[in-house]
This record gives sequence, C-alpha cells and structure tokens, in this order.
Amino acid sequence: MIRWLLSLALLTAAPAFAQIPHVEKRGEVRQLIVDGKPFLILGGELGNSSASSRAYLAPRWKRLKEMRLNTVLAPISWELIEPVEGKFDFSSLEWLIEDARANDMRLVLLWFGTWKNSMSSYVPDWVKRDAKRFPRTVDADGKSQEILSAFSPAVRDADARAFGALMAHLRKIDGDRHTVIMVQVENEIGFLPTVRERGAVADAAYAKAGGNEEVFTATAYARFVEVVAGAGKKAYPLPMFVNGAQGRPGKLPGEYPSGGPLAHLMQAWRGNAPSIDFIAPDIYFPNFSGIIAGYVTPENPLFVPEANNAGDPRAAANAMLVIGKHRGMGFSPFSIENIGDAGAERLGGLYALLESMTPVILDAQSKGRIAGFAPPVTFDGVVDEAPQRIEYGGYRFTVSFVDPWTPKDKQQPSEHGGMIVWLGGEEFLIAGRGVTVTVEPADGKGKAGLDAVDEGRFEGGKWIAGRRLNGDETHQGRHVRLDPGRFQVQRVKLYRYP
Repeated sequence: MIRWLLSLALLTAAPAFAQIPHVEKRGEVRQLIVDGKPFLILGGELGNSSASSRAYLAPRWKRLKEMRLNTVLAPISWELIEPVEGKFDFSSLEWLIEDARANDMRLVLLWFGTWKNSMSSYVPDWVKRDAKRFPRTVDADGKSQEILSAFSPAVRDADARAFGALMAHLRKIDGDRHTVIMVQVENEIGFLPTVRERGAVADAAYAKAGGNEEVFTATAYARFVEVVAGAGKKAYPLPMFVNGAQGRPGKLPGEYPSGGPLAHLMQAWRGNAPSIDFIAPDIYFPNFSGIIAGYVTPENPLFVPEANNAGDPRAAANAMLVIGKHRGMGFSPFSIENIGDAGAERLGGLYALLESMTPVILDAQSKGRIAGFAPPVTFDGVVDEAPQRIEYGGYRFTVSFVDPWTPKDKQQPSEHGGMIVWLGGEEFLIAGRGVTVTVEPADGKGKAGLDAVDEGRFEGGKWIAGRRLNGDETHQGRHVRLDPGRFQVQRVKLYRYP
C-alpha cells in the first residue's frame, strides 16, 4: 500500500510527472500508457554491442524508420556508465536519446548490470578485478566463474547505486519528453551450469531455506533485482520488467538458466520483486504460442522483447497472437539492425498495418473485442493447420490458415495469421495475411451473410474505404480472404437470414 501511494504521489505531484509512462488497467487489460494514452510497442531490439557506438548505429536508424518501428530496445551497460567507481559517464545514454528523438523513436532501455545472459561480463573492471569485495560464484569443482554472487550485498548495492544514478539522470534529461518509456532490469538472469549458486554464503542460505532449489534460486535473484529496481524507481518510476531465457523441453534447471523469470517461477518473481511491473519471455523456439500462454495472467501483461531473431518469417503470425489473442503491449524481434532485405520488407509491412490500426487495436483490447489467430507450432516444428474459431457479437468465425486459391506447395501456413476486431453491432475488421474467414450465427439459427466487405486502410485513425469486395474476392459472399502475399485489412458488415 505504501509503495502504491508513493507511486500515485509521484504521478500526480506535478504536470510533467503526471504523464510519466506507466502500466495501467484499462477495461479488461493492462496497457502501457505514454503521454496519457495507451501505447502499442512496434519494436526491435538492438544487438548487444550496437548501442555502445554512436557511429556504428548512426547509419542504421534510417532503416529502422523505414520498417515503421516506433520503439527501439537498446542496452545500456554498467561498465560504460560507471567506468570509475562513483564517477558516472552518461554520454552513451545522452546520445542514444538524442538520436532516438531525431528519428521519432521511443526507447526501452536494457540495463546490462550484474548479469547479462547469466554471466557478469558487462560489469565495470573495478568490479571484475576485486573478487574479494565482489565475490564470484564457484562451479561444482569449487572453481570461480565469471558470475557474480546473488548473495553479495556489496554487488547488489553497487549495482543499485549505479542503476539509481542512471535513472536519476534519465529523469533529468528526459522526464518531460518521455523518449524512454520502459526499462528492463538486468538481462536474461538465470544460473548456469547447475540449478543453484554454490559457495559458502549460498550454501549456508540454502541449508537454512531448504526446499526446491530452483525456487530458491529464483527467490534470491528476485530479491536482488528488487533492491536494484527499487533504487531506480525511487529516482524515476518508469515501468520496469525482467526477461527470461526459455528452456528446451526435457531440460533440467542448470541446463537452461535456472531461476530466471520463467512462467513456472512467476510466483517467486512477482512475490519477491514487487517493483517489477511484469516478467517477459524471450523466445527463440518454434513453440511460440505455447510459451507466451504461460506468461499471461491478469496481473502480468504480455510483452515479448526478443521475439526470435529479426527476419523470422513467422514474426507476423506471432505478433497477431501477442497483440490480438493475448492483448499484449508490444512485439520486438532481436538484432533488428541486422535484418535482411526480405525480413525487413515483411516486418515493415506488418508494422505499417499495425501502426495504422493502433488506436482501434488498443481500444478493442481494453473492451475485450479483439482476437488473434496463428497456427500453433510444436518445439519440433510440427504445424497444426486446423481452423480456429471465436464468437463475437452473436456470430461464430472460423479462421483457416491454408489459402484456398494458392497451391499448397506455394504457401507456408505457419507464417499466416490475423486478427478480428469487433467494432460493435454487425461490423468487424479482419486484418493480417493468409487467412480465410467464414461466418455463421453463434446460436445456430439461420445463416450469416456478408452484407458488405470493403478493403481499405486507416489514416490518422480514420477508415478510408477502397474496393467493395462482394464478388470473386469473397467467392460470391462465401468468405473473407486475406491474400498470403500481402498484409491487409478489410471491413466487414454481416447480416442474418433464414
């Protein structure tokens, strides 16, 4: 309650800070609010080292804009921020914000502090070189690892001081502009290659706590992160999250990053790190739909900061699941600056569609009037092409992923996906690519017909109608079809007849 009252006071203390980006429950969903309005992240995450050089990144902004990104996820590393203990250099933050503003982009900062992908490779050299003050973990043979201990108050407090200083400076230079809209605390935390940290302090803590070793590890990490995030939020209370590297099926903790922010450890993380607004999955495996489902709870909104590598041909289908089915806050492929031409064209087409529909999508999310569809894929790559169904406004929609007018060997149904938005009454939007939709009355009485199907686009939130598709394009009123080769949106008005 005290933390909630403090956050409320900060949000209402002054006009500039009344609009601090935050996560807020709107209707049936939690949404990211930026400058007082819901915001949908159409993002891309930079490679780990790209934001360390302004010159390296400079020529790449143009392509990010061409792909219609509105947000870039960019690492900020402890070693660059505090090269000498107590002396801070914020130049890497300052130029990043300047260049993002120049290119009309928002930023999500990724704090590479004590841990990045389980290891401690981004800490300053004054931390690396002082193993007595900043103890490392040891492996099963008692040998030191390049992993700092989660049980070290010195490590934790040094990280928290640096992160707090970063957030204080961010508030000073960006508190009235909100170029930075969220912050990720650490990166892909999790212990390797054993289920839990070893060493005298860690062993003593486990001997006292007992229980499940991975839950013990998650609890230790979450409590560490709570101190770091709390220091940052005290300085500038932006939304904060942690991201989890996923494990392969059948692997044991330690064979994947044990104790990280994973769906099965959500209780440990949310209970011990209340300053964290949500936990997020990083996904590089084919079973995307199964992974994200575990992260969706009423208190944990969905955001995917690393939705596979940029160029993934299934990005559009996966984005439809995140934004449509699970009403997520956004979507972001990794290593976005290295995307190839074909991938850039696909992602640009997807983001152009989503950008134009953003006000409609966000409103529909809050009202529970949006659904997303894509074929599920197993970890082994087996695609379930079976049609999917949803009921809205008294109608039952059946969505098929195999295009009836394209030879089967010329299409990839796993890459097809779409969303349906109920506008109210008998009017709907159907958007995406490669899906075919048929409609029937939900109560089974009579039949449903297509009164009117218009292709079109949104400009400035206003619908601009194009061709009326009541002929061959709808198979004489039998279905709504979105071509597999392009992204589009069609506005559909239904009617019923005996």
